[in-house]
Amino acid sequence: MKDIDIKQVLISSDPALLDVEAIVHFLRQSYWAKERSEEKIQKSLEGSTCFGAYYDDHQIGFARVVTDGATVYWLCDVFVDTACRGLGVGKKLIETITTHETYRNLFGILSTQDAHGLYEQYGFVRDHGKTLSRRPDFLKKE
Repeated sequence: MKDIDIKQVLISSDPALLDVEAIVHFLRQSYWAKERSEEKIQKSLEGSTCFGAYYDDHQIGFARVVTDGATVYWLCDVFVDTACRGLGVGKKLIETITTHETYRNLFGILSTQDAHGLYEQYGFVRDHGKTLSRRPDFLKKE
């Protein structure tokens, strides 16, 4: 798909457009969600606002937003199909979310191992170790 026209990429939060099978497939292969069951992934979609990136009726990207609607949102599970990376799809997806009426005036947080440069273009700043996290019990090693 290296010949896509970025102007023709649709970014939408319409849940009816989501290709749940494609989302589950990608997340189960990602470094951050490979331990999640399909049921847990589907439940996470139901409890979030999901943004899809679509080209030629195919889902080529995804991001999930969790928020209290007043002060903060968590941006997570962001992916772009490997065949479409480097074409601006991720930028269009993140720009859409960070300028969205619902999120633009909220404090945004996310975690990444490898895409700091993308997010920094949209105002995210590395916190230099101030953030703490707790792993769920099912991922803890005895």
